[in-house]
Amino acid sequence: MDVKLSDVKSKNKSNSAKGMNLGFLSQDISFNRGLSDKDKEIFYSDLSILISSGIDIKSALELILLEQAKTKKETIFNSIKNDLISGKSLSEAIFRTNKFSTYEYYSIKIGEETGRISEILIDLSKYYNDKLAQKRQIVNAFSYPVLVLAVAVIVVIFMMNVIVPMFKDVFSRFNSELPVITTMVINISEFFTANLYIIVLLIVIIVSVVYLSRKKLWYRKFTSGILLKIPFIGKLVAKIYLSRFCQAMSLLISSKVPLINALDLVKNMMNFYPYEPALTKISADIMAGKPLYLSMKNHSIFDVRTVSLVKVAEEVNKLDYIFNKLNMQYSDEIKHRIGLLNGVLEPVLIIFIGIMVGIILISMYLPLFQLSTSIY
Repeated sequence: MDVKLSDVKSKNKSNSAKGMNLGFLSQDISFNRGLSDKDKEIFYSDLSILISSGIDIKSALELILLEQAKTKKETIFNSIKNDLISGKSLSEAIFRTNKFSTYEYYSIKIGEETGRISEILIDLSKYYNDKLAQKRQIVNAFSYPVLVLAVAVIVVIFMMNVIVPMFKDVFSRFNSELPVITTMVINISEFFTANLYIIVLLIVIIVSVVYLSRKKLWYRKFTSGILLKIPFIGKLVAKIYLSRFCQAMSLLISSKVPLINALDLVKNMMNFYPYEPALTKISADIMAGKPLYLSMKNHSIFDVRTVSLVKVAEEVNKLDYIFNKLNMQYSDEIKHRIGLLNGVLEPVLIIFIGIMVGIILISMYLPLFQLSTSIY
């Protein structure tokens, strides 16, 4: 085939429907055995560009396959292409791979039925682009503090297991009574030295229990409840999921998906416990004839502004527009909160580390100062 995907992307870059960045970005580090969020963002973006250029879906997939190395992605995309050749629709083809969510399947299915497939693909690409942007913001905000904290933990462990025992040997030659702070630090050092293997074993057990229980209902309910109660972090997490909720609802409702079906699809894709029982109850309330905003009002995960605007949206039949605007507002607020968090965490951690190291050093040198004073 003479046409190349890069040529089509270059030709359409100037007239992209939503002003999206159409270039391939560097791949995110992922342990996903299927398709990562980055893979899906690129796939939907490229597919929408090619279809908008007048290329049929089968040829578009062939062009996308030319850009893939011999990886599992190539196998997945080739499976989709073969299903299209055999007469299946794009929505059926992606669903058969078991690598795409029900949310994506129904979105594309509605796009095929309404003739808005290109717009739906752009919206799906934007959804994953925004999701990745939020992940990167959070990673950037926490990477430096986590690195500093890890180094601090290593330094403290080294001091407690090497430096403090050395000073302890020196202090054992003194006949004077040690200061309280020195005695306390030495006792802590002895405890960690004597029980190091037990502590390591406990850490391994805790990590194993967390890993094995991460998908269980009780664990998700417990951890989400704790997470939402952490000062500042809890509000940030709540805003992130509220933004995703609004974005998903905007996409589904604009695609003419019935409200109850949209709520069920969003419930399956959110993967955050408070939304699952809340959306289940909201769906039941709507089936009983209750307005959406009244049902949302009963759940604390939806703030007053969201409920108030949804009420207005229901009255003027503009739910998709309002949810889209809310998503944009919450996305901007998330960026602002992450910036603040990044600015606060760094000095707080530096102060905390300084205090910890300072306490150990002072406790070790204080007896020496007392000894020198008594000599003179």
